[in-house]
Amino acid sequence: MESTSGNVAIGWQFIVLMSRQGKIRLSEFFSSYSESEKRRILRDIAADVLPRQPKMCNIIEKGDCKFVYRRYASLYFVIGVPVGMNELLALEQIHLFVEALDGYFNSVCELDLVFSLHKSLMILFEMFIGGMLCESNKREVLKNIVEAEELVEEMAKPGEDAASQLDDGLSFQEQFQLGRKPGRRGGPQGSGRG
Repeated sequence: MESTSGNVAIGWQFIVLMSRQGKIRLSEFFSSYSESEKRRILRDIAADVLPRQPKMCNIIEKGDCKFVYRRYASLYFVIGVPVGMNELLALEQIHLFVEALDGYFNSVCELDLVFSLHKSLMILFEMFIGGMLCESNKREVLKNIVEAEELVEEMAKPGEDAASQLDDGLSFQEQFQLGRKPGRRGGPQGSGRG
């Protein structure tokens, strides 16, 4: 089945985790979008999803894309899928991702996403590649994440904060959100934690 844009109607186009106040806690775009298109999508999500009542439908058609969302506590998990994709499957995939986050963080909350964005992204990328579900076994996903963390711990230099090793590849904004000075490793900031 083909969507109107000519892409095969499978997989996520994007995922956005947004608080009830409209703050973006995580966003990842699996399809190619310009910066202005990304901003428009985020504005549309805030305008269309946040004011909806709990009993309303969890699917909003928006042009050649559908917003499929679920609310968990104070967070909205919103994904963009092609019009031809099964919405119930999308809702189940959202729930599977939330269960994996719960398994890792032991009952995930908004603060876990704020302070451990890189770990949330690791779980997302372990489960989904290019917006397509590749690993649906939560135990396998969590096992792979723990193995990756153990490998980073082994490779860390003595006296160096192993968490800083996980920051490699994070943007300046993500490093700032984690409370680190972008581009710096070790030094005085590592000693201020406790």
